[in-house]
Amino acid sequence: MTTQGIAVVTGASAGVGRATARAFAERGFDVALLARGTAGLEAAAKEVEAAGRRALVVPVDVASYEDVDAAASRVEDQLGPIDVWVNDAMTTVFAPLQDVEPAQFQRAVEVTFLGQVWGTMAALSRMRPRDRGNIVNVGSALAFVGIPLQSAYCSSKFACRGFFESTRAELLHQGSHVRLSMVHLPAVNTPQFDWCETTLDHHPQPVPPIYQPELPAKFIVDVAIDGRRSKIVGSWNKMLVLMDSLFPGLGNQYAAIGAWDTQLTDQTVSASRPSNLEKAADEDADAGAHGIFDHKAGGVLDPSFVRTLPTTAKRFATAIGKTMREARTTRRAKSLDRASFAAQEKGAAA
Repeated sequence: MTTQGIAVVTGASAGVGRATARAFAERGFDVALLARGTAGLEAAAKEVEAAGRRALVVPVDVASYEDVDAAASRVEDQLGPIDVWVNDAMTTVFAPLQDVEPAQFQRAVEVTFLGQVWGTMAALSRMRPRDRGNIVNVGSALAFVGIPLQSAYCSSKFACRGFFESTRAELLHQGSHVRLSMVHLPAVNTPQFDWCETTLDHHPQPVPPIYQPELPAKFIVDVAIDGRRSKIVGSWNKMLVLMDSLFPGLGNQYAAIGAWDTQLTDQTVSASRPSNLEKAADEDADAGAHGIFDHKAGGVLDPSFVRTLPTTAKRFATAIGKTMREARTTRRAKSLDRASFAAQEKGAAA
C-alpha cells in the first residue's frame, strides 16, 4: 500500500498526540508512536491500523536524548526514512511555584522542553543529509502569556518557542530544505488534567474556551504537510497573544485576576489520583485522546464559555486599569530616578 510518508509523534499515547497520530494515519501516513504508557500506545496503534496504515509502538521517555535517538533509529530500520517528526510530549506540575519541588520542576522541563530539543536533534540528524523532512514542535498560547499555577509548563513552552526561533534561523541560514514549524495550542480537553502532578485540593481544568484534541491535531498535520512557519490555534488565543504584544503587562494582570479560579473545578482531588510526572499513568489502562471535559469543549461558541463573557469583559476592564496604573507608577519612578541622578551629578560637579 502506497504511503504518504513516515510520521513520528511523541506523546502519542494520549491527548493531542493520540489525536495527531490518528489524523496522520487518516491522511495516509504510517505512524511511529512514541510515549511511555504501554496501554495507551497499544490502543493508539490499533487506531492507526484501523485507518489502514502501519503502526510502530516505541516506548520511550523523551527526557533522555540517547533513548530518543535510539527510537529514531528503530523507526527508520522498521518503517523507513522519517518524513515528519512531531514533538508533542509533555508533563507538568500544576501548583503555585512555592509548592513545587525543585526536582519536580526540573522533571517537567526535561520532558516538555528538552524532549522537544532531543526530538528535533534526532530528526535533524537524519533529515539534514537527505535535505528534506518536516519537524513540527507543539507549543501553546502559554508560550506567549504566562499564567499562575503553571510555571513549569509556561517556562517550558516559552523555552520551546525560543529554541524553535533559533533553530529555524540556522536552517534558513544554511539553505536547508528541512522545514521547522510550530503549532501553538489553545486549552484542550485531554487526560493531562486527570493525571498531572498537583498539590491543589480541587481538580485542574483547562482555561476556557476549551477545544477537543482533534482540532489542534488537524492543524498539526496541515502544518506538517504545507510547512508554514507557525500557527496559533483558536481565535480567542490569537486575540490574547495580540493584545499582550500590543500592551505589555496586560496578560499578567488579566491572568492574575482571571486565570486562577478558572483553572479549578468544584470537584475535589481524589486521594487515589495518579501522577504521570515520573511514571506513565497509562501504562496499564488506556486513557484515549479526550479528558473529562467533553461537555464544555466546544471552543468559543460553547454555551459554558459564552455565559462567562460578561464576567470576562469586566476582568479585562479591571486588568486594563491595573496595567495603566502600573505604567504610570513606572513612569513616575523613572522620572524621580532621573531627577535624583541629575541632582547628584550637579552636586558632584559643584
